[in-house]
Amino acid sequence: MMPDSNYIRLSDLNRQIEEIINQNFGSRTFWVVGDVTNHTFKHEKNYHYFDFVEKDSNSSGIIAKISANAWGNGSGRISNFETVTGQKFSNNINVLLLVSVQFHSAYGLKLNVIDIDANFTLGVLEQQRQATLLRLVAENPGFIQKVGELFYTKNNRLSHKIVIQRIALITSQTSAGGEDFRHTLASNPHGYKFQIDDYFTVVQGESNADLLVAKIIEVFNSKIPYDAVVIIRGGGAQTDFLLFDDYKIGRVVAKFPIPIITGIGHQKNETITDLMAHTATKTPTKAAEFIIGHNKQFEENMLAFQKNIVIKSQQVFSYYFQKLASLNSLIVNNSRNIIIHNKDRLVTINQITINTSKLIVFNKRSELTIMASQVSSKPKIILYNRIADIRNVTDNIKTFNFQYLKNQRSYLGHYVSIINLMSPKNILKKGFAIVKVNDEIISNPDAIKVGNQIDIILSETKIIVTVKEKTKYNGNDFNV
Repeated sequence: MMPDSNYIRLSDLNRQIEEIINQNFGSRTFWVVGDVTNHTFKHEKNYHYFDFVEKDSNSSGIIAKISANAWGNGSGRISNFETVTGQKFSNNINVLLLVSVQFHSAYGLKLNVIDIDANFTLGVLEQQRQATLLRLVAENPGFIQKVGELFYTKNNRLSHKIVIQRIALITSQTSAGGEDFRHTLASNPHGYKFQIDDYFTVVQGESNADLLVAKIIEVFNSKIPYDAVVIIRGGGAQTDFLLFDDYKIGRVVAKFPIPIITGIGHQKNETITDLMAHTATKTPTKAAEFIIGHNKQFEENMLAFQKNIVIKSQQVFSYYFQKLASLNSLIVNNSRNIIIHNKDRLVTINQITINTSKLIVFNKRSELTIMASQVSSKPKIILYNRIADIRNVTDNIKTFNFQYLKNQRSYLGHYVSIINLMSPKNILKKGFAIVKVNDEIISNPDAIKVGNQIDIILSETKIIVTVKEKTKYNGNDFNV
């Protein structure tokens, strides 16, 4: 059965709707808060198409929805928004839009984007960032604390090793920042060498937080004793840095047992990862320069320490050289005095011996004369007895004189031995050597320069050498 003729075409109905909407909304604009979903961007036309929705704050269910688009000036304002906020205009972001209501007979009801408030989104992003920081502190009191405006984590409380040499590098395989980091380390002017192990992953996009966390854990599970872990990325859109405000990344960085250095190319505010890490730098190059500077500080400390050792060593050598010279002079003088004293004494003893011998001989000769007179009047046997007595006495005199002289020669020989022990000839036989430069005996090592020709005199050999190298000697070989 045909309906009555009281009907209209759809185009007529849509035209009436369009007229009513234009009458009520045609010249009006509205600032509207909502979330972006089903977003599509046509690069060739610079058009944005998306659904603008309002979600229930408790259940996240959609309670209002309308199609929206942006082109021309509206699309330009969205590009400016992305530059200012660092937030890509994409799904699941909450934004404040200036829109007009449009109804087209063929395309239906839509919102046309005229402008977008960057400050509103910046506020939302900062609120999210602050909420993440508060959550990190609240849920992880064992290794994250906030004192004033500063965050103290297990990682940034670690001390860097005195030299950073073995490095775990977390970056993208195609990252120009990684190449900058490597080039800066390799071309350092001090000749430092580094061992860098690559851990490639995706370092941009909020949805890739789990990949970055897994790569950090992979460094830990490697059990390699790295001196530092470096997380870097090169340049890119500001939106790429939102990954580093992720809660899971901040937590694993704060708890990591090896110092983490960041150089993620963020020239504005610090990311949460920067705040949780041990050392935050602005760029990959700055991260490499920090490591080089850290190692340079250690080298300068060692050079200063070496200089102090040289100065102290020179002072010690000078002090003991003076003492040795003084002792040598004392030994020589005392030896000379002992020799002079005993020489005079030996002459005296020799003179006494001669005089005593003469006196004894004289006395015995007198006795012999008396006895000879007596013998002439006594029997021959008495004469023989007396002659024997005289012989015994004479032998005793010779024996006494020989033994006495022998003892004195032995005493003198003892001191001669002491003198010989101190002579250069015997000292050379013990393994010591005399060093000459230009035929002059040298005892100060500072007078010998690299390239000098020196004479080394041993016990029975003279060696002529050219000095190629000088090193400090600790003298422990002569410790008793």
